[in-house]
Amino acid sequence: MIRITLPDGSVKEFEAGVTPMDVAKSISEGLARNVISASFNNETVETNTPLTQDGSLVLYTWRDNEGKQAFWHSSAHILAQALEELYPGVKLTIGPAIENGFYYDVDFGEHSVSEKDFPTIEKKMLEIARGKHEFSMRESSKADALDYYRKEGNEYKIELIENLEDGTITFCDHDTFTDLCRGGHIPNTGMVKAIKLMSIAGAYWRGDENNPQLTRIYGITFPKQKELKEYLALLEEAKKRDHRKLGKELELFTFSQKVGQGLPLWLPKGAALRERLENFLKKAQKKAGYEMVATPHIGQKELYVTSGHYAKYGEDSFQPINTPNEGEEFLLKPMNCPHHCEIYNSKPWSYKDLPKRFAEFGTVYRYEQSGELHGLTRVRGFTQDDAHIFCTPDQLDEEFMNVIDLVLYVFGSLGFADFTAQVSLRDPDKPEKYIGSDENWEKAENAILNAAKEKGLNFVVETGEAAFYGPKLDFMVKDALGRSWQLGTIQVDYTLPERFDLTYKGSDNELHRPIMIHRAPFGSLERFVAILLEHTGGNFPLWLMPEQVAILSLSEKYEKYAQKVLNLLENDEIRALVDNRNETIGKKIRESEMNKIPYMLIVGEQEETDGTVSVRKHSDGDIGTMTVSEFSDLINKEIENNIVDFKQV
Repeated sequence: MIRITLPDGSVKEFEAGVTPMDVAKSISEGLARNVISASFNNETVETNTPLTQDGSLVLYTWRDNEGKQAFWHSSAHILAQALEELYPGVKLTIGPAIENGFYYDVDFGEHSVSEKDFPTIEKKMLEIARGKHEFSMRESSKADALDYYRKEGNEYKIELIENLEDGTITFCDHDTFTDLCRGGHIPNTGMVKAIKLMSIAGAYWRGDENNPQLTRIYGITFPKQKELKEYLALLEEAKKRDHRKLGKELELFTFSQKVGQGLPLWLPKGAALRERLENFLKKAQKKAGYEMVATPHIGQKELYVTSGHYAKYGEDSFQPINTPNEGEEFLLKPMNCPHHCEIYNSKPWSYKDLPKRFAEFGTVYRYEQSGELHGLTRVRGFTQDDAHIFCTPDQLDEEFMNVIDLVLYVFGSLGFADFTAQVSLRDPDKPEKYIGSDENWEKAENAILNAAKEKGLNFVVETGEAAFYGPKLDFMVKDALGRSWQLGTIQVDYTLPERFDLTYKGSDNELHRPIMIHRAPFGSLERFVAILLEHTGGNFPLWLMPEQVAILSLSEKYEKYAQKVLNLLENDEIRALVDNRNETIGKKIRESEMNKIPYMLIVGEQEETDGTVSVRKHSDGDIGTMTVSEFSDLINKEIENNIVDFKQV
């Protein structure tokens, strides 16, 4: 007999050789019907894997991310089988599950495939799925695996196998199909009821432009047709909210090939919106004891060698800039933290001076591949709302929790109510990915876990997702369409203070090493604006809108009164514009609605006589007639409800 800890924490005894599916059936038939995949002792297993020792079992359904990943990984196998049957001689490479769906990279050889072929491929995939073929894992030696793919003539799989360590290699079989695979599948293909191939693109083998170009086919599948319909409807709504589309319509930003790919140009309205976001955070930071600093856009290469950034990210940085002085090399700044370390190092500090909180809206540069650039969410130059806190060990917990308060304040003020915190730890099996001592890593990881618990955050732990110099707390925010985005990060760092020899004089009159906290509630202004655009559909909170009010005159005769209303609003610091064009009031209203201006004030003969304005609200229509003073009070009250003072949180 073996003892298995079940998902609810209870422990039951089973005969050795019991499978996860058997365990699910012992709990309920309903659960067994919905189980997609499983893990045993934190290792992914098949639902038909015999369990022969004591351990903890987790069963995943479609509601779990792990379940979806297994579902889509299995679907990638179904796609690959369909392609092999439809296009004999194709060479399969890799086909992973991704955040929404899966893809497979294929060398089609002489075959030509386009989106026109998708219905045929989908039909073949459904035919395979309806066969209810079980996924079966089997082991192979490295030599036998190489021999198999040499007979197949697939140089891509051969390269993958040759790069694997010697030992057991696993294959997955279903129906007549075999693929190199590490595992993690649904019980059988019949669980896949709805299939949609989404797009086709080129992709270099292993992401190297010097390698052959392959064809990448993206797809998504669901256990019910209804869920596919809902997903496609969601995609249509996402297209309407695409920040690139809205950014152009609202005249916020643009790109220029002459300036360069991935380098956004902020138009006047967008620049003003950025400034309001910056001022909002600066005001909160000032009350939280931060001091603003400014650093240059370049730094000597040696600065980033010292910090470790060059060793880790050198290939993704803009390469060294040589000056007229021989041997002198500069880089476009990839990170702000080394510069802040040098600001700290500019004078000696005592424990009485700490904590020091340096904040900067600093622009940094990363050379992203052109195929990875995407509007404002993936750019080559972006501005981080960066800050670094230098504190004593005794101050660490309080400082970290204060930063959590600041992040939650930002989310609350901007309408991000649905989020999960993620504690990102190092991967103990890959020590080469990180710098710093095990002792300091353990201290930093415990500090973050304790702060997350103390603040009562809903958090998950992800091993292997830490930064190279320290663990972090990331905030995964869901937008209005239910999509998850990483926004806001806080990191604990013992390593950079050592690398830059940062010190302070303690109460014992000896020199000690400060601890460094990295934090960025927005992450980057560019990406934050993109996500906020898509979350709100361009209907920003009133305090943030580029234009809060449009004053629409019924005719040119009321231009002076419209201007008087504008002046009164501007005296109350309300952003407004006057539309005196010789157009119908209906057209002016429609265009103001399209531009998402929150309020419209109609002024004509009656309003001028009474000293009032007729008020319309975006999407809601007429809300009545009132004096300008009453309207100003309405606006200011709404803003106060949107955003409270940081110290009141």
